[in-house]
Amino acid sequence: MATRHLARTIVLQSLYEWDFYGKKTDLAEILDRNLNEFGPGIDEPEFAWRLMKGIIEHLPQIDEFIRTYASEWPLEQIAIVDRNILRIGLYELIYADKNEVPPKVAINEAIEIAKNYSGQNSPRFINGVLGTVYKEMEEGKIKP
Repeated sequence: MATRHLARTIVLQSLYEWDFYGKKTDLAEILDRNLNEFGPGIDEPEFAWRLMKGIIEHLPQIDEFIRTYASEWPLEQIAIVDRNILRIGLYELIYADKNEVPPKVAINEAIEIAKNYSGQNSPRFINGVLGTVYKEMEEGKIKP
């Protein structure tokens, strides 16, 4: 498994646990524990930390994008795994350095994670939301 893909899955596991417990636990401690347990010797642990930090810094905006672009699903009713895959994908798509993670890579990674960790219809759902956001970014309707 590629290092960044592994880092994203560890961030997903950490966000899932944090979200599951109502965001009342220390996310940094969760990520640190998960990196040590599931990614010992990972080449770029700083990538996981940047990703997590960026998601948390932009969480209100990211959640608003989810509410807007998955409008048929109240945020709280979206499966925890899918909600956090969307958070990772939207952060990378909108806010991350495009030279580090091109938009199509961000979308593809989110879809692959959904295939591995979520339900049968999740990859299509994730692709639909992220694809729509990407299209609107390309049209200049969304600016980071």
